[in-house]
Amino acid sequence: MAEPIWPDWLTLWFTERTLYLQLTMEGLFPCLVGTVLLIVALLKMKLLLNRTRTKGYLPPSPPKLPIIGNLHQLGKMPHISLCKIAQKLGPMMFLQLGEVPTVVISSAAMAKKVMKTHDLAFSSRPQLYSAKWLFYNCTNIVFSPYGAYWRHVRKICILELLSTKRVQSYGFIREEEVSRLLRRIADSCSKPINLSKLLGLYANDVLCRAVLGRNFSEGGDYDMHGFQSMLEEYQELLGGFSIGDFFPSKEFVHLLTGHKRRLQNTFKRFDNFFEQVVREHLDPERNNEGEKDILDFLLEIQKNGSSEMPLTLDNVKAILLDMFAAGTDTSFIVLDWGMTELIMNPKIMKKAQAEIRRLVGERQVVLENDLPKLHYLKAVIKEIFRLHPPVPVLVPRESIQDVTIEGYNIPAKTRVFINVWAIGRDPESWKNPETFDPERFVGSTIDFKGQDFELLPFGAGRRGCPGITFGAVTVELALAQLLHSFDWKLPPGVEAKDLDLTEAFGISMPKTSDLIVVAKPCFA
Repeated sequence: MAEPIWPDWLTLWFTERTLYLQLTMEGLFPCLVGTVLLIVALLKMKLLLNRTRTKGYLPPSPPKLPIIGNLHQLGKMPHISLCKIAQKLGPMMFLQLGEVPTVVISSAAMAKKVMKTHDLAFSSRPQLYSAKWLFYNCTNIVFSPYGAYWRHVRKICILELLSTKRVQSYGFIREEEVSRLLRRIADSCSKPINLSKLLGLYANDVLCRAVLGRNFSEGGDYDMHGFQSMLEEYQELLGGFSIGDFFPSKEFVHLLTGHKRRLQNTFKRFDNFFEQVVREHLDPERNNEGEKDILDFLLEIQKNGSSEMPLTLDNVKAILLDMFAAGTDTSFIVLDWGMTELIMNPKIMKKAQAEIRRLVGERQVVLENDLPKLHYLKAVIKEIFRLHPPVPVLVPRESIQDVTIEGYNIPAKTRVFINVWAIGRDPESWKNPETFDPERFVGSTIDFKGQDFELLPFGAGRRGCPGITFGAVTVELALAQLLHSFDWKLPPGVEAKDLDLTEAFGISMPKTSDLIVVAKPCFA
Protein backbone atom coordinates (compact mmCIF):
# COMPACT_ATOMS: atom_id res chain seq x y z
CA MET A 1 0.00 0.00 0.00
CA ALA A 2 1.41 3.36 -1.03
CA GLU A 3 2.35 5.81 1.75
CA PRO A 4 0.16 8.92 1.94
CA ILE A 5 1.59 12.00 0.33
CA TRP A 6 1.83 14.90 2.93
CA PRO A 7 2.36 18.47 1.82
CA ASP A 8 5.79 19.75 2.82
CA TRP A 9 4.33 22.59 4.90
CA LEU A 10 2.22 20.12 6.96
CA THR A 11 5.20 17.85 7.62
CA LEU A 12 7.27 20.83 8.76
CA TRP A 13 4.49 22.09 11.06
CA PHE A 14 4.03 18.64 12.64
CA THR A 15 7.77 18.30 13.29
CA GLU A 16 7.95 21.71 14.95
CA ARG A 17 4.94 20.95 17.15
CA THR A 18 6.44 17.64 18.28
CA LEU A 19 9.75 19.22 19.21
CA TYR A 20 7.97 22.06 21.09
CA LEU A 21 5.82 19.67 23.13
CA GLN A 22 8.81 17.45 23.91
CA LEU A 23 10.89 20.36 25.14
CA THR A 24 7.93 21.81 27.09
CA MET A 25 7.15 18.52 28.84
CA GLU A 26 10.80 17.94 29.65
CA GLY A 27 10.78 21.23 31.52
CA LEU A 28 7.31 20.90 33.00
CA PHE A 29 7.57 17.33 34.33
CA PRO A 30 10.25 18.06 36.94
CA CYS A 31 8.27 21.10 37.98
CA LEU A 32 5.08 19.07 38.39
CA VAL A 33 6.91 16.36 40.32
CA GLY A 34 8.49 18.93 42.58
CA THR A 35 5.16 20.62 43.24
CA VAL A 36 3.44 17.32 44.11
CA LEU A 37 6.27 16.32 46.43
CA LEU A 38 6.11 19.71 48.13
CA ILE A 39 2.35 19.41 48.67
CA VAL A 40 2.73 15.90 50.08
CA ALA A 41 5.51 17.05 52.38
CA LEU A 42 3.43 19.99 53.63
CA LEU A 43 0.43 17.74 54.28
CA LYS A 44 2.59 15.26 56.19
CA MET A 45 4.10 18.08 58.21
CA LYS A 46 0.64 19.45 59.07
CA LEU A 47 -0.57 16.02 60.09
CA LEU A 48 2.54 15.47 62.20
CA LEU A 49 2.15 18.85 63.87
CA ASN A 50 -1.52 18.16 64.60
CA ARG A 51 -0.68 14.77 66.07
CA THR A 52 2.11 16.26 68.13
CA ARG A 53 -0.10 19.07 69.36
CA THR A 54 -2.95 16.70 70.23
CA LYS A 55 -0.66 14.19 71.91
CA GLY A 56 1.11 16.95 73.78
CA TYR A 57 -2.15 18.18 75.26
CA LEU A 58 -3.70 14.82 76.10
CA PRO A 59 -3.92 14.04 79.83
CA PRO A 60 -0.97 12.11 81.31
CA SER A 61 -0.73 8.51 80.16
CA PRO A 62 1.22 5.43 81.28
CA PRO A 63 3.39 3.57 78.75
CA LYS A 64 1.43 1.31 76.45
CA LEU A 65 1.98 -1.82 74.40
CA PRO A 66 1.38 -2.22 70.66
CA ILE A 67 -2.19 -3.14 69.64
CA ILE A 68 -3.63 -3.59 73.17
CA GLY A 69 -2.40 -0.23 74.48
CA ASN A 70 -3.02 -0.08 78.25
CA LEU A 71 -5.51 -2.96 78.46
CA HIS A 72 -3.05 -5.13 80.35
CA GLN A 73 -2.99 -2.61 83.19
CA LEU A 74 -6.68 -2.97 84.07
CA GLY A 75 -6.26 -6.25 85.93
CA LYS A 76 -9.10 -8.29 87.44
CA MET A 77 -10.35 -5.38 89.55
CA PRO A 78 -10.21 -2.36 87.20
CA HIS A 79 -11.53 0.15 89.76
CA ILE A 80 -8.59 -0.64 92.06
CA SER A 81 -6.00 -0.79 89.25
CA LEU A 82 -7.19 2.53 87.81
CA CYS A 83 -7.07 4.12 91.27
CA LYS A 84 -3.43 3.06 91.73
CA ILE A 85 -2.42 4.42 88.32
CA ALA A 86 -4.22 7.70 89.08
CA GLN A 87 -2.22 8.07 92.29
CA LYS A 88 0.89 8.31 90.09
CA LEU A 89 -0.47 10.24 87.08
CA GLY A 90 -3.18 12.44 88.55
CA PRO A 91 -6.99 12.62 88.73
CA MET A 92 -7.45 12.82 84.95
CA MET A 93 -5.44 10.42 82.80
CA PHE A 94 -5.53 9.09 79.27
CA LEU A 95 -5.44 5.38 78.39
CA GLN A 96 -5.42 3.73 75.01
CA LEU A 97 -7.59 0.67 75.60
CA GLY A 98 -7.27 -1.35 72.41
CA GLU A 99 -8.78 0.81 69.69
CA VAL A 100 -10.62 3.05 72.17
CA PRO A 101 -9.17 6.36 73.43
CA THR A 102 -10.22 6.61 77.08
CA VAL A 103 -10.06 9.21 79.83
CA VAL A 104 -10.33 8.13 83.49
CA ILE A 105 -11.57 10.56 86.16
CA SER A 106 -10.58 9.94 89.80
CA SER A 107 -11.30 13.12 91.77
CA ALA A 108 -14.30 15.22 92.74
CA ALA A 109 -12.93 18.32 91.00
CA MET A 110 -12.40 16.53 87.69
CA ALA A 111 -15.77 14.77 88.00
CA LYS A 112 -17.43 18.16 88.34
CA LYS A 113 -15.73 19.33 85.14
CA VAL A 114 -17.08 16.33 83.24
CA MET A 115 -20.53 15.98 84.81
CA LYS A 116 -21.44 19.63 85.29
CA THR A 117 -19.20 22.15 83.50
CA HIS A 118 -19.03 20.09 80.29
CA ASP A 119 -22.00 17.82 80.96
CA LEU A 120 -23.52 18.20 77.48
CA ALA A 121 -20.23 17.42 75.73
CA PHE A 122 -19.97 14.15 77.71
CA SER A 123 -23.66 13.25 77.60
CA SER A 124 -23.58 10.29 75.22
CA ARG A 125 -22.81 6.60 75.72
CA PRO A 126 -20.47 4.30 73.80
CA GLN A 127 -22.38 1.64 71.89
CA LEU A 128 -21.06 -1.38 73.72
CA TYR A 129 -21.57 -4.72 72.04
CA SER A 130 -23.11 -6.19 75.19
CA ALA A 131 -25.55 -3.31 75.58
CA LYS A 132 -26.70 -3.61 71.97
CA TRP A 133 -27.53 -7.27 72.54
CA LEU A 134 -29.17 -7.03 75.95
CA PHE A 135 -31.00 -3.72 75.58
CA TYR A 136 -32.63 -4.13 72.19
CA ASN A 137 -30.02 -2.13 70.31
CA CYS A 138 -29.47 0.32 73.17
CA THR A 139 -33.06 1.59 73.34
CA ASN A 140 -33.09 1.63 77.14
CA ILE A 141 -32.38 4.74 79.21
CA VAL A 142 -28.92 3.89 80.55
CA PHE A 143 -27.16 2.97 77.29
CA SER A 144 -29.15 4.95 74.75
CA PRO A 145 -26.90 7.47 72.93
CA TYR A 146 -27.60 11.15 73.47
CA GLY A 147 -30.35 12.39 71.18
CA ALA A 148 -34.10 12.84 70.73
CA TYR A 149 -35.01 9.24 71.65
CA TRP A 150 -32.99 9.30 74.88
CA ARG A 151 -34.50 12.65 75.90
CA HIS A 152 -37.99 11.24 75.23
CA VAL A 153 -37.64 8.05 77.29
CA ARG A 154 -35.82 9.85 80.08
CA LYS A 155 -38.68 12.34 80.32
CA ILE A 156 -41.16 9.45 80.51
CA CYS A 157 -39.10 7.87 83.25
CA ILE A 158 -38.73 11.02 85.36
CA LEU A 159 -42.26 12.39 84.94
CA GLU A 160 -44.32 9.21 84.64
CA LEU A 161 -42.52 6.19 86.08
CA LEU A 162 -40.17 7.32 88.87
CA SER A 163 -41.49 10.70 89.98
CA THR A 164 -41.54 11.41 93.72
CA LYS A 165 -45.32 11.00 93.76
CA ARG A 166 -45.13 7.65 91.97
CA VAL A 167 -42.40 6.37 94.30
CA GLN A 168 -44.48 7.39 97.32
CA SER A 169 -47.48 5.50 95.92
CA TYR A 170 -45.47 2.27 96.22
CA GLY A 171 -44.87 2.80 99.94
CA PHE A 172 -47.29 0.01 100.85
CA ILE A 173 -45.16 -2.43 98.81
CA ARG A 174 -41.99 -1.50 100.70
CA GLU A 175 -43.75 -1.78 104.06
CA GLU A 176 -45.21 -5.20 103.21
CA GLU A 177 -41.90 -6.52 101.89
CA VAL A 178 -39.99 -5.25 104.93
CA SER A 179 -42.53 -7.10 107.13
CA ARG A 180 -41.98 -10.25 105.11
CA LEU A 181 -38.21 -9.83 105.46
CA LEU A 182 -38.60 -9.61 109.24
CA ARG A 183 -40.74 -12.77 109.32
CA ARG A 184 -38.15 -14.68 107.33
CA ILE A 185 -35.46 -13.59 109.77
CA ALA A 186 -37.62 -14.34 112.82
CA ASP A 187 -38.27 -17.87 111.56
CA SER A 188 -34.55 -18.57 111.88
CA CYS A 189 -33.74 -16.61 115.01
CA SER A 190 -31.12 -17.91 117.44
CA LYS A 191 -29.33 -19.80 114.69
CA PRO A 192 -27.09 -18.60 111.84
CA ILE A 193 -28.98 -17.25 108.83
CA ASN A 194 -27.85 -16.25 105.35
CA LEU A 195 -28.76 -12.57 105.54
CA SER A 196 -27.39 -11.86 102.06
CA LYS A 197 -29.93 -14.20 100.48
CA LEU A 198 -32.82 -12.68 102.42
CA LEU A 199 -31.75 -9.14 101.49
CA GLY A 200 -31.60 -10.23 97.84
CA LEU A 201 -35.17 -11.56 98.05
CA TYR A 202 -36.35 -8.30 99.65
CA ALA A 203 -34.75 -6.07 96.99
CA ASN A 204 -36.04 -8.30 94.21
CA ASP A 205 -39.61 -8.45 95.55
CA VAL A 206 -39.90 -4.68 96.08
CA LEU A 207 -38.68 -4.00 92.56
CA CYS A 208 -40.73 -6.72 90.86
CA ARG A 209 -43.96 -5.75 92.59
CA ALA A 210 -43.52 -2.05 91.76
CA VAL A 211 -42.44 -2.67 88.15
CA LEU A 212 -44.21 -5.89 87.19
CA GLY A 213 -47.07 -6.15 89.66
CA ARG A 214 -46.16 -9.47 91.25
CA ASN A 215 -43.48 -10.96 93.41
CA PHE A 216 -41.48 -13.92 92.22
CA SER A 217 -40.09 -15.32 95.45
CA GLU A 218 -43.26 -17.22 96.30
CA GLY A 219 -44.17 -20.59 94.79
CA GLY A 220 -40.68 -21.27 93.44
CA ASP A 221 -40.95 -18.65 90.68
CA TYR A 222 -37.67 -17.07 91.77
CA ASP A 223 -35.79 -20.31 91.24
CA MET A 224 -37.83 -21.26 88.17
CA HIS A 225 -36.80 -18.13 86.31
CA GLY A 226 -33.27 -18.29 87.73
CA PHE A 227 -33.34 -14.60 88.67
CA GLN A 228 -30.12 -14.69 90.64
CA SER A 229 -28.09 -16.35 87.90
CA MET A 230 -29.65 -14.01 85.31
CA LEU A 231 -28.67 -10.95 87.32
CA GLU A 232 -25.17 -12.22 87.99
CA GLU A 233 -24.64 -12.95 84.29
CA TYR A 234 -26.08 -9.54 83.37
CA GLN A 235 -23.78 -7.57 85.68
CA GLU A 236 -20.73 -9.53 84.51
CA LEU A 237 -21.53 -9.13 80.81
CA LEU A 238 -22.11 -5.40 81.22
CA GLY A 239 -19.05 -4.74 83.34
CA GLY A 240 -17.77 -2.44 80.61
CA PHE A 241 -14.38 -4.18 80.42
CA SER A 242 -15.08 -6.98 77.94
CA ILE A 243 -12.05 -7.35 75.67
CA GLY A 244 -14.21 -7.18 72.54
CA ASP A 245 -15.64 -3.78 73.51
CA PHE A 246 -12.17 -2.27 73.10
CA PHE A 247 -11.85 -3.54 69.52
CA PRO A 248 -15.15 -2.40 67.95
CA SER A 249 -13.85 -2.97 64.41
CA LYS A 250 -13.21 -6.65 65.17
CA GLU A 251 -16.55 -8.12 66.23
CA PHE A 252 -15.24 -11.64 65.64
CA VAL A 253 -13.44 -11.29 69.01
CA HIS A 254 -16.80 -11.71 70.76
CA LEU A 255 -17.29 -14.97 68.93
CA LEU A 256 -13.82 -16.28 69.74
CA THR A 257 -14.12 -15.48 73.45
CA GLY A 258 -17.60 -17.03 73.78
CA HIS A 259 -18.97 -13.61 74.76
CA LYS A 260 -21.51 -13.57 71.94
CA ARG A 261 -22.96 -16.95 72.91
CA ARG A 262 -23.35 -15.85 76.55
CA LEU A 263 -25.05 -12.65 75.41
CA GLN A 264 -27.45 -14.58 73.18
CA ASN A 265 -28.39 -16.95 76.00
CA THR A 266 -28.87 -14.20 78.59
CA PHE A 267 -30.87 -12.04 76.18
CA LYS A 268 -33.13 -14.95 75.33
CA ARG A 269 -33.82 -15.67 79.00
CA PHE A 270 -34.69 -12.06 79.76
CA ASP A 271 -36.74 -11.67 76.58
CA ASN A 272 -38.80 -14.82 77.27
CA PHE A 273 -39.44 -13.62 80.80
CA PHE A 274 -40.56 -10.17 79.66
CA GLU A 275 -42.74 -11.66 76.92
CA GLN A 276 -44.54 -13.66 79.60
CA VAL A 277 -45.20 -10.71 81.94
CA VAL A 278 -46.28 -8.46 79.04
CA ARG A 279 -48.80 -11.09 77.90
CA GLU A 280 -50.13 -11.28 81.45
CA HIS A 281 -50.56 -7.51 81.58
CA LEU A 282 -52.30 -7.39 78.18
CA ASP A 283 -54.71 -10.19 79.09
CA PRO A 284 -58.21 -8.59 79.12
CA GLU A 285 -59.28 -10.97 81.91
CA ARG A 286 -56.39 -9.98 84.17
CA ASN A 287 -57.42 -8.98 87.68
CA ASN A 288 -56.02 -5.49 88.11
CA GLU A 289 -57.95 -4.02 91.01
CA GLY A 290 -54.91 -2.74 92.92
CA GLU A 291 -52.37 -0.03 92.16
CA LYS A 292 -51.06 0.10 88.63
CA ASP A 293 -47.45 -1.02 88.27
CA ILE A 294 -44.79 0.61 86.13
CA LEU A 295 -45.33 -1.85 83.27
CA ASP A 296 -49.03 -0.85 83.21
CA PHE A 297 -48.04 2.77 82.72
CA LEU A 298 -45.47 1.88 80.04
CA LEU A 299 -48.00 -0.17 78.09
CA GLU A 300 -50.53 2.67 78.33
CA ILE A 301 -47.95 5.10 76.96
CA GLN A 302 -47.14 2.67 74.17
CA LYS A 303 -50.82 2.05 73.34
CA ASN A 304 -51.81 5.71 73.31
CA GLY A 305 -48.80 6.48 71.19
CA SER A 306 -46.92 9.73 71.03
CA SER A 307 -46.78 12.16 68.19
CA GLU A 308 -43.28 12.98 69.41
CA MET A 309 -41.86 9.44 69.29
CA PRO A 310 -43.96 6.25 69.72
CA LEU A 311 -42.55 3.39 71.78
CA THR A 312 -42.30 -0.13 70.36
CA LEU A 313 -42.76 -3.24 72.49
CA ASP A 314 -39.00 -3.80 72.33
CA ASN A 315 -38.48 -0.28 73.70
CA VAL A 316 -40.79 -1.16 76.59
CA LYS A 317 -38.82 -4.34 77.33
CA ALA A 318 -35.52 -2.44 77.17
CA ILE A 319 -36.75 0.06 79.80
CA LEU A 320 -38.04 -2.83 81.94
CA LEU A 321 -34.60 -4.44 81.94
CA ASP A 322 -33.10 -1.12 83.06
CA MET A 323 -35.31 -1.04 86.11
CA PHE A 324 -35.40 -4.74 86.87
CA ALA A 325 -31.70 -5.44 86.68
CA ALA A 326 -30.27 -2.15 87.94
CA GLY A 327 -32.83 -1.54 90.69
CA THR A 328 -32.63 -5.00 92.23
CA ASP A 329 -28.87 -5.44 92.24
CA THR A 330 -27.90 -2.01 93.54
CA SER A 331 -30.32 -1.97 96.51
CA PHE A 332 -29.22 -5.44 97.54
CA ILE A 333 -25.51 -4.55 97.33
CA VAL A 334 -25.90 -1.44 99.50
CA LEU A 335 -27.86 -3.35 102.17
CA ASP A 336 -25.45 -6.28 102.13
CA TRP A 337 -22.33 -4.11 102.45
CA GLY A 338 -24.11 -1.92 104.99
CA MET A 339 -24.99 -4.77 107.36
CA THR A 340 -21.47 -6.16 106.91
CA GLU A 341 -19.87 -2.85 107.94
CA LEU A 342 -22.22 -2.48 110.92
CA ILE A 343 -21.49 -6.03 112.11
CA MET A 344 -17.78 -5.18 111.91
CA ASN A 345 -18.32 -1.87 113.74
CA PRO A 346 -20.65 -2.67 116.68
CA LYS A 347 -20.31 0.79 118.30
CA ILE A 348 -21.62 2.44 115.16
CA MET A 349 -24.45 -0.09 114.96
CA LYS A 350 -25.48 0.55 118.57
CA LYS A 351 -25.51 4.31 117.99
CA ALA A 352 -27.74 3.91 114.92
CA GLN A 353 -30.03 1.53 116.82
CA ALA A 354 -30.30 3.95 119.74
CA GLU A 355 -31.41 6.77 117.44
CA ILE A 356 -34.06 4.62 115.76
CA ARG A 357 -35.42 3.10 118.98
CA ARG A 358 -35.52 6.48 120.68
CA LEU A 359 -37.63 7.91 117.83
CA VAL A 360 -39.90 4.92 117.18
CA GLY A 361 -40.26 3.89 120.82
CA GLU A 362 -42.49 0.91 121.59
CA ARG A 363 -43.90 0.91 118.07
CA GLN A 364 -42.54 -2.15 116.27
CA VAL A 365 -42.84 -0.76 112.74
CA VAL A 366 -40.63 1.96 111.29
CA LEU A 367 -42.68 4.20 108.99
CA GLU A 368 -41.41 6.03 105.95
CA ASN A 369 -42.28 9.37 107.52
CA ASP A 370 -39.83 8.48 110.32
CA LEU A 371 -36.90 8.38 107.91
CA PRO A 372 -36.26 12.16 107.52
CA LYS A 373 -35.75 12.37 111.31
CA LEU A 374 -33.10 9.62 111.44
CA HIS A 375 -30.05 11.81 110.84
CA TYR A 376 -27.40 9.39 112.05
CA LEU A 377 -28.90 6.56 109.97
CA LYS A 378 -28.63 8.80 106.92
CA ALA A 379 -24.97 9.44 107.79
CA VAL A 380 -24.43 5.67 107.98
CA ILE A 381 -25.99 5.17 104.55
CA LYS A 382 -23.86 7.94 103.03
CA GLU A 383 -20.76 6.25 104.43
CA ILE A 384 -21.85 2.95 102.89
CA PHE A 385 -22.25 4.69 99.53
CA ARG A 386 -18.82 6.32 99.90
CA LEU A 387 -16.88 3.13 100.64
CA HIS A 388 -19.03 0.70 98.65
CA PRO A 389 -20.68 2.42 95.68
CA PRO A 390 -22.84 -0.26 94.02
CA VAL A 391 -21.43 0.74 90.60
CA PRO A 392 -17.71 1.37 91.29
CA VAL A 393 -16.93 2.77 87.83
CA LEU A 394 -20.00 4.57 86.53
CA VAL A 395 -21.46 3.48 83.21
CA PRO A 396 -19.03 4.97 80.67
CA ARG A 397 -19.79 8.22 78.91
CA GLU A 398 -18.64 9.28 75.46
CA SER A 399 -17.72 12.77 74.31
CA ILE A 400 -19.74 14.15 71.40
CA GLN A 401 -17.33 17.01 70.65
CA ASP A 402 -13.78 18.14 71.36
CA VAL A 403 -13.39 19.47 74.89
CA THR A 404 -10.54 21.19 76.72
CA ILE A 405 -10.26 20.59 80.48
CA GLU A 406 -7.43 22.08 82.54
CA GLY A 407 -5.45 22.66 79.35
CA TYR A 408 -5.82 19.07 78.15
CA ASN A 409 -7.57 18.29 74.89
CA ILE A 410 -10.13 15.47 74.92
CA PRO A 411 -11.22 14.64 71.36
CA ALA A 412 -14.75 13.70 70.35
CA LYS A 413 -15.61 9.98 70.56
CA THR A 414 -13.41 9.54 73.64
CA ARG A 415 -14.73 7.09 76.23
CA VAL A 416 -14.85 8.44 79.79
CA PHE A 417 -14.73 6.33 82.96
CA ILE A 418 -15.58 8.00 86.27
CA ASN A 419 -14.09 5.94 89.09
CA VAL A 420 -16.43 6.77 91.99
CA TRP A 421 -14.76 4.05 94.06
CA ALA A 422 -11.51 6.03 93.84
CA ILE A 423 -13.28 9.36 94.44
CA GLY A 424 -14.76 7.95 97.65
CA ARG A 425 -11.26 7.09 98.84
CA ASP A 426 -9.50 10.27 97.70
CA PRO A 427 -7.46 11.70 100.62
CA GLU A 428 -7.90 15.16 99.07
CA SER A 429 -11.62 14.92 99.89
CA TRP A 430 -11.76 12.60 102.89
CA LYS A 431 -9.86 12.27 106.16
CA ASN A 432 -8.90 8.64 106.91
CA PRO A 433 -10.65 7.53 103.71
CA GLU A 434 -10.27 3.77 104.34
CA THR A 435 -12.06 3.95 107.70
CA PHE A 436 -15.81 3.34 108.01
CA ASP A 437 -16.81 6.46 109.92
CA PRO A 438 -20.35 7.90 109.52
CA GLU A 439 -19.41 10.75 111.87
CA ARG A 440 -17.79 12.50 108.90
CA PHE A 441 -21.32 13.18 107.57
CA VAL A 442 -22.84 14.36 110.87
CA GLY A 443 -23.52 18.07 110.42
CA SER A 444 -22.24 17.89 106.83
CA THR A 445 -24.30 19.11 103.87
CA ILE A 446 -22.70 16.56 101.50
CA ASP A 447 -25.33 14.30 99.94
CA PHE A 448 -25.50 11.66 97.22
CA LYS A 449 -28.08 13.37 94.99
CA GLY A 450 -25.62 14.57 92.34
CA GLN A 451 -24.74 18.05 93.61
CA ASP A 452 -21.72 17.05 95.68
CA PHE A 453 -19.08 15.42 93.51
CA GLU A 454 -17.22 13.81 96.39
CA LEU A 455 -20.13 11.34 96.69
CA LEU A 456 -21.54 10.04 93.40
CA PRO A 457 -23.12 6.58 93.81
CA PHE A 458 -25.96 7.58 91.46
CA GLY A 459 -23.89 9.73 89.10
CA ALA A 460 -24.78 13.33 88.28
CA GLY A 461 -25.86 15.62 85.46
CA ARG A 462 -27.91 14.56 82.47
CA ARG A 463 -26.83 10.96 82.88
CA GLY A 464 -27.54 10.76 86.61
CA CYS A 465 -29.66 7.78 87.69
CA PRO A 466 -33.40 8.69 87.56
CA GLY A 467 -34.15 5.95 90.12
CA ILE A 468 -32.34 7.65 92.99
CA THR A 469 -35.49 8.34 95.04
CA PHE A 470 -36.80 4.79 94.63
CA GLY A 471 -33.43 3.24 95.49
CA ALA A 472 -32.71 5.46 98.51
CA VAL A 473 -36.03 4.87 100.29
CA THR A 474 -35.88 1.12 99.57
CA VAL A 475 -32.52 0.95 101.36
CA GLU A 476 -33.31 3.37 104.20
CA LEU A 477 -36.56 1.70 105.28
CA ALA A 478 -35.12 -1.83 105.29
CA LEU A 479 -31.95 -0.86 107.16
CA ALA A 480 -33.87 1.14 109.77
CA GLN A 481 -36.28 -1.75 110.39
CA LEU A 482 -33.49 -4.36 110.63
CA LEU A 483 -31.67 -2.28 113.23
CA HIS A 484 -34.87 -1.53 115.16
CA SER A 485 -36.22 -5.10 115.31
CA PHE A 486 -33.07 -7.14 115.97
CA ASP A 487 -29.72 -7.17 117.67
CA TRP A 488 -27.05 -8.67 115.42
CA LYS A 489 -23.88 -10.67 115.97
CA LEU A 490 -21.64 -13.10 114.13
CA PRO A 491 -22.02 -16.88 114.63
CA PRO A 492 -20.08 -18.47 117.53
CA GLY A 493 -16.38 -18.75 116.75
CA VAL A 494 -16.49 -16.17 113.93
CA GLU A 495 -14.87 -12.75 114.34
CA ALA A 496 -15.01 -9.65 112.17
CA LYS A 497 -11.49 -10.30 110.91
CA ASP A 498 -12.67 -13.67 109.55
CA LEU A 499 -15.22 -12.14 107.14
CA ASP A 500 -14.44 -12.44 103.44
CA LEU A 501 -14.73 -8.93 101.98
CA THR A 502 -13.66 -9.86 98.46
CA GLU A 503 -15.52 -7.92 95.77
CA ALA A 504 -16.90 -9.32 92.53
CA PHE A 505 -16.28 -6.69 89.86
CA GLY A 506 -18.84 -6.08 87.15
CA ILE A 507 -21.16 -3.23 86.27
CA SER A 508 -22.03 -3.54 89.97
CA MET A 509 -19.87 -4.66 92.90
CA PRO A 510 -21.37 -7.28 95.28
CA LYS A 511 -19.38 -9.28 97.81
CA THR A 512 -18.35 -12.73 96.67
CA SER A 513 -19.29 -14.30 100.03
CA ASP A 514 -22.67 -14.24 101.77
CA LEU A 515 -23.09 -12.61 105.17
CA ILE A 516 -23.96 -15.25 107.79
CA VAL A 517 -25.22 -13.76 111.08
CA VAL A 518 -27.34 -14.45 114.14
CA ALA A 519 -30.36 -12.21 114.86
CA LYS A 520 -31.89 -11.70 118.31
CA PRO A 521 -35.42 -10.19 118.33
CA CYS A 522 -35.92 -7.02 120.35
CA PHE A 523 -39.70 -7.51 120.65
CA ALA A 524 -41.46 -10.51 122.15
